[in-house]
Amino acid sequence: MTSNTNISTGLKRNLQQIFICIVLAFPVSGLAQKMEGSMRYLITHNWTKKMAAVDYLSKQQRDRVTYMWGNRSEWKEYSLMYFTPTMTKYEDSEERAEKDDEGYSWRKDVYTIRRNFEKSSIFDMIQLLGKVYIIEDTLRPQNWKILNDIKEVAGHICMNAFWDDTLKMQKVYAWFALDMPVSSGPERFCGLPGLILEVDVNDGAMVITADKIEMKPLTTEMDLPKKIKGKRIHEADYTAIMKKYMDERRAAEEPPFWGIRY
Repeated sequence: MTSNTNISTGLKRNLQQIFICIVLAFPVSGLAQKMEGSMRYLITHNWTKKMAAVDYLSKQQRDRVTYMWGNRSEWKEYSLMYFTPTMTKYEDSEERAEKDDEGYSWRKDVYTIRRNFEKSSIFDMIQLLGKVYIIEDTLRPQNWKILNDIKEVAGHICMNAFWDDTLKMQKVYAWFALDMPVSSGPERFCGLPGLILEVDVNDGAMVITADKIEMKPLTTEMDLPKKIKGKRIHEADYTAIMKKYMDERRAAEEPPFWGIRY
């Protein structure tokens, strides 16, 4: 038993070393130049698990939500990402993931996330607490810890990584494709040595999985709206707004989900 375990552990370690070497070689190879296309993500929300992850809520509050939602604690939606070797743009999709999503399609907020890796910059348009903010700043990726597990997502071999988001109280696991050397992902996740194809937040509270990838030349997909309205801020301002809101929700012993994107 011990021998088999050691072999398995050694094999994983060797695979990780091989994959990291491949990743380091990819950005300067011809493959990186061909990384252009679109990706559809399926986002699955689970209200019961979201509430369970809020550590300051009482068991009675969590049980009440479980009872209220019953078998409809989950709902799904699609998002889209366009990518090139140097830039990505992420936004909500107009395509419905649920056949009958009445009551679940209420959130059509402003949400466009653009990353320019050549300039190491971000341009995000986010509706937060009823206001639209335009975040322009230097790119600052999450502080990921790369792990050893490997699995297939959307036909690509992926390695996983972990990030502890102490601001929003989220334990985030991401799976990134080593054969797609674009350092981006869904929502505002980025900074791994490969395109993020799957994200699991708080053990299934929200799972984002790539389910459709199309390699194709892009034309105007990266363009921003001609008319941009919103308050221009920096990343530090956005973090301060989020922290104030999270602190207020904790003090009031109320879940934070109603005013922000999870």
